[in-house]
This record gives sequence, structure tokens and C-alpha cells, in this order.
Amino acid sequence: MERSRDLLEKGAILQRDKQTYAIAPHLPGGIVSAEQMRKIADVAEKYDAATLKVTSSQRVAIVGLKEEDLDNAWDDLGIKPGAAIGVCVRSIKICPGTTFCKRGQQDSVGLGLKLDEKYHGMPLPSKFKMAVSGCANSCSEPAIKDIGIMGTRKGYTVMVGGNAALKPRIGDIIADELDEDEVLDLVDRIIKFTKNNDSKHRLGRVIDEMGLDKFKEEVGIR
Repeated sequence: MERSRDLLEKGAILQRDKQTYAIAPHLPGGIVSAEQMRKIADVAEKYDAATLKVTSSQRVAIVGLKEEDLDNAWDDLGIKPGAAIGVCVRSIKICPGTTFCKRGQQDSVGLGLKLDEKYHGMPLPSKFKMAVSGCANSCSEPAIKDIGIMGTRKGYTVMVGGNAALKPRIGDIIADELDEDEVLDLVDRIIKFTKNNDSKHRLGRVIDEMGLDKFKEEVGIR
């Protein structure tokens, strides 16, 4: 048990061969400097990794490391682990928004990085994912996240309960035309509800069991 906890804290993901591990440095929103990319590549080469994998959570996983190399690999990287495993806020996926994209209508990068700084890796009773998109094209897939935030010309639309797992579920819209501060406040109330509810199930199932109207009441939406 102690060894398993140690590997979890190192963000080590056991691979199919049952002998090697993958690690995924945390790159908020997938925005990474050239220096960080060089470090990741250097570490992969130094410790003879099998490959590098760009993940769906906007990280670069170093795949195929030996257990005895994990500590040194993290020391060389100088980047904290991404929350790729465990019951916690796994990722906040972000599209380029008005920072980079010609189609962006809201600042998804700015909002997403604030959410990442506050919630990434936060322990919760169940796995939890978020996404922020800068327009209705929804490149970060907010409709299939526990909390999905989509930019429009009039502000942000907030969806809850999305899930792309074995039983897919599209998120329910619970608020729209919100400004950034209103979104941050609503997300905080949803996270507090999730903590207090203490269900092992994903948010969508919790909402289905209690009813959307009751959920909205619980998080202060009238």
C-alpha cells in the first residue's frame, strides 16, 4: 500500500507491460515554453523512454520509464506532476480563445488558467474534469466535462454533468451570459457542493439521481 501511495504521489502510471511507467508534467492549458519542451525531450532521451505522447488533457506524457528513474526524472524536469490519476480535479482543458484564436469571443485562456491555479489536483470524492472554450465551436469540449464553460458574444455559458465515458452524457446548461467573476463564483459553489455531497459517482450521475432543478437549488441558481 505504501509503495502504491508513493507511486501515486509521483504521478506514475503503470503501463501495459506491468514494468514501466508514464509520467505527465503539468502544463496548464497546454501552454508550454520552448525551455520546458526541451527539458521534457531531454529527460525522455536521458532515461530511455519508449515515446512521448501528447495527451487529451493538454500534457506531454513521457512513456516507458523505469521505476528507479522516476525520482531523478522529476528532479531533472523541475515541473510538478499533472493530476493524471486519482480522485481529484484531473484537468482544466483550455482552447486558445481571444488570446490567440481569430474566432475567440471570450478570454478562455485567462479564465482557464485561473481555474487551473485554484483547482488542479484538488482532492474530491470522484474524478472531475473541466473545460473552457472561447466560442461555440467548443474546441476544448466543454459539453462533455463535469463543468464546461463556453464563451459567447454575450458572456459565458456554464454546463454541468458532461461525461465522455462508457455511458456518455451531454452537460446541462445551468447559466448563461455570465461574466468572468460570476463564472468563478459559480464554479466555486459547484466544487463545494461536490465536496459536501461526497458521492463516488461523476457529477452527471449525481444530477440525474437528484434532478437538475434540485441541483440548481443546491448551488444557488434560481
